[in-house]
Amino acid sequence: MTEHEHNRTPAGADSTASRPEWKVQSSPTDTTLVVSGDWTIDDGAALAIPSDALKTSGTARTLHVDVSHLGQWDSSLVSFLWTVKQVAARTKLSLDLAQLPDGVQRLFALLPTEPVPPAQHPHHPFAPLQATGAVTLDTLKEVGALTELGADTARGSVKALSGHGGMRLRDLLVNIFDAGPSALLIVSVVNFLIGAILAFVGSVQLQKFSADMYVANLVGIACVRELSAVMTAIIMAGRTGGAYAARIATMLGNEEIDALKVFGIPISSYILLPSILSLMLMMPLLYLYGCVMSVIGGYVVATGMLPDVTGAGYFNQTIGAIDLHQFEFGFVKSIVFAVMIGLTSCQIGLSAGRSAADVGTAATRAVVVGIVGVIALDAIFAIIANILDI
Repeated sequence: MTEHEHNRTPAGADSTASRPEWKVQSSPTDTTLVVSGDWTIDDGAALAIPSDALKTSGTARTLHVDVSHLGQWDSSLVSFLWTVKQVAARTKLSLDLAQLPDGVQRLFALLPTEPVPPAQHPHHPFAPLQATGAVTLDTLKEVGALTELGADTARGSVKALSGHGGMRLRDLLVNIFDAGPSALLIVSVVNFLIGAILAFVGSVQLQKFSADMYVANLVGIACVRELSAVMTAIIMAGRTGGAYAARIATMLGNEEIDALKVFGIPISSYILLPSILSLMLMMPLLYLYGCVMSVIGGYVVATGMLPDVTGAGYFNQTIGAIDLHQFEFGFVKSIVFAVMIGLTSCQIGLSAGRSAADVGTAATRAVVVGIVGVIALDAIFAIIANILDI
């Protein structure tokens, strides 16, 4: 019988008697793995065995483990034996663990018989029809949920007007303050700057044609008809719509929505109706206020840049250029914008997840959907105005 012995010790290990060591003793009929010393992480125990350590030329079919000289051990020994088992399986050897301590055998029994293969990234084949169908179904689902939410809110508003709804006047007043007076500063700054920018651009071009006074017409018509309503709605989508979505998503994560449903309190009347109704009441007023600030912004720039434009002449020209129908058109748009922002923000909050990260995701999604929705609705209104010659 010829015996082949392979010694392996960790690099940098000391030469004390308790150092962790392993060696393979092989013969034509038997292969034994001898483990000795203290097998702990602190002692620098090996966690793997080389893939060529168990290659033998004999007829042995079982790899025995000799632990007669084993000292202290921890999970590093189990990890080492796990790699030994994998290498032994590739060399057609079965691992005999009968001589191992009971603790090692119990830990080893918890491991799977084979290593878990690495997770494969799912392969998504190119299927345009399937992708289009999925997007269409998701869109229809969102539209259906939004329509149902709007119908529930409309029914709740009718009940609230008759005195039988679940809406509290206190909640409505708080939401009105948040959606109205609290937003005056940012609405003032944005619309003032919009009017000033229009007046600056217009004055530069109109001066070339000696039409300085028509700067008032440009600022007045553009802001009353389009920009004040759109910019105010975008501000409310980013400020109030995101707050609505975050608030409802937080209530959903704290199980407050579930508690209201258990007590039979309608969500549409108790939470959603005050939010949407406050936006519907405040958006037209903010639109009017934004028109005034835009005209003032244009007035400051026009009178400062154009020597032929006086303050009284600017305001007279503005009043003569703006028709009452322009305000009616802006009023209708602002109310539609308010309903869209309120419904989409509340629906996004109700469909959010229950984690803290989902609150931020819901707020971001509400802002994006609100801004895109405002611009899309404004394009639709422009087409309608063109058809009706308004």
